[in-house]
Amino acid sequence: MVNDFLVRLSIRSAMFAGAITGFVFGLFAGATLGALISWFAGAIVDWQAQLGFSLGVTQQLLPLGDQIKSLESVSDRWFLVIPGVGLLVGLLGALIGLLAGGLWAALVNMGVLPIQVTVYRTGEQPQTRRAGRKQSESARHREAVGE
Repeated sequence: MVNDFLVRLSIRSAMFAGAITGFVFGLFAGATLGALISWFAGAIVDWQAQLGFSLGVTQQLLPLGDQIKSLESVSDRWFLVIPGVGLLVGLLGALIGLLAGGLWAALVNMGVLPIQVTVYRTGEQPQTRRAGRKQSESARHREAVGE
């Protein structure tokens, strides 16, 4: 078993991994946002209808009265709004993840953020700690800090 630090990390693969991670997270967050947008649009349309009926005025005199047609179309086409917003936010998340992955790989390659790796040689059995072995307090503290 050899403990050492990673010398070089592929920037391209780190950017690709960041883009995939950002896209998946953005797709989930965007679909949730699209569902909320569609639901709020329907709630505003219902509120406008109730307010117009109870006050006895036309929709143009109510708040958001001019936008009632667009809100109705967003509410009625929820099956397009949810995946559309999800894809847009997912693409934005992929772009952010792409840049973050490239920055992280560049910092690792420059030595600013070192990564400690453990390598097992072929045919070598991994060493495991025994539960009965006691460690001193300073040894435990050093391992917790990462030294």
